[in-house]
Amino acid sequence: MTRRLAAALLAVAAVTLAACGERSEPTGAPAPHRLTVLLDWLPNADHAPIYAAQATGAFRRAGLDVRLQTPSDATTPLKLLAAGRVDLAITYEPELLLSRDKGQKLVGVGALVQRPLSSLISLHGKVKSPRDLAGKTVGVTGLPSDEASLRAILARAGVPRNRVKSVDVGFNLVPSLLSKKVDAVLGAYWNVEAVQLARQHKDPSVIRIDEAGVPTYNELVFAAREDYVGEQGEVVRRFMQALARGAQAMRNDPNTAVDALVAANKDLDHNTQLAMVRKTLPVFFPAAGKPFGWMDPVQWNRYGDWMYSSKLVSRPPNAARALTNEFLPGKGLAPDDGSAG
Repeated sequence: MTRRLAAALLAVAAVTLAACGERSEPTGAPAPHRLTVLLDWLPNADHAPIYAAQATGAFRRAGLDVRLQTPSDATTPLKLLAAGRVDLAITYEPELLLSRDKGQKLVGVGALVQRPLSSLISLHGKVKSPRDLAGKTVGVTGLPSDEASLRAILARAGVPRNRVKSVDVGFNLVPSLLSKKVDAVLGAYWNVEAVQLARQHKDPSVIRIDEAGVPTYNELVFAAREDYVGEQGEVVRRFMQALARGAQAMRNDPNTAVDALVAANKDLDHNTQLAMVRKTLPVFFPAAGKPFGWMDPVQWNRYGDWMYSSKLVSRPPNAARALTNEFLPGKGLAPDDGSAG
């Protein structure tokens, strides 16, 4: 009886093991999570860390399939983001605060460029300091923030606003400068247009706006919908950690980013982009001790208060609600131990 019972038990075990052997187990790594990221404009030096992360495989190793898109119009990224057409969008701190003031539930999840790139540019020493603007004509893009910035710059320099003429030239800033339609332009970037003009031996004089009276802000930030952050916070965290690794690879060798940029935008010249990326390198990274992508709530509140005093927004923005550093490397619930990369 004992031998028969033992034999029966062995038979049951054999059937069980056979059934286990027939189970289909998953093999290989799970499919990467698709993440659509809308740039603020065509690929350029400002996007170098993103293209470095893509080129070095940092996104792929983080389990992400990052799809980069370019807008047909520079005014559309936040509209498409709010409509749920993309997962993340690159925008400007001022634009994000303006959109929130209009009721859009968007939040900054990481800074791409830490300081303003906008500047006051003239040629051949015509405007070496803001005081030289007296009696001059300045080309502006027509954005409300241009007028606020110009007033702040003139106030710091002690130049009456009525002593300076402003002309709306749209985004034809450099052509209006080269054609001598204006004496200086406000809104051109010190890391892009100024570099291009210097390489063309046009002798540009550059005054950065945050050194001339405008409060500093994050020029470029990644924005997301509040509901997306609540549902896909771990995806945002992996993206920002991979982006930090791409930025470090770019810092070690800028060509890592430039080669990828030129491949993405055939209109770019490699040497010019390399000069622009090198010029931009310092402002991709936050102050020592802060993780890549850091956004300073105190700075956001200060700039928001300036926007309010300049009548750009209807109420002082609340930085605690406009941004989150939770998803940056070493922040939030998942420290960046390198396992994603």
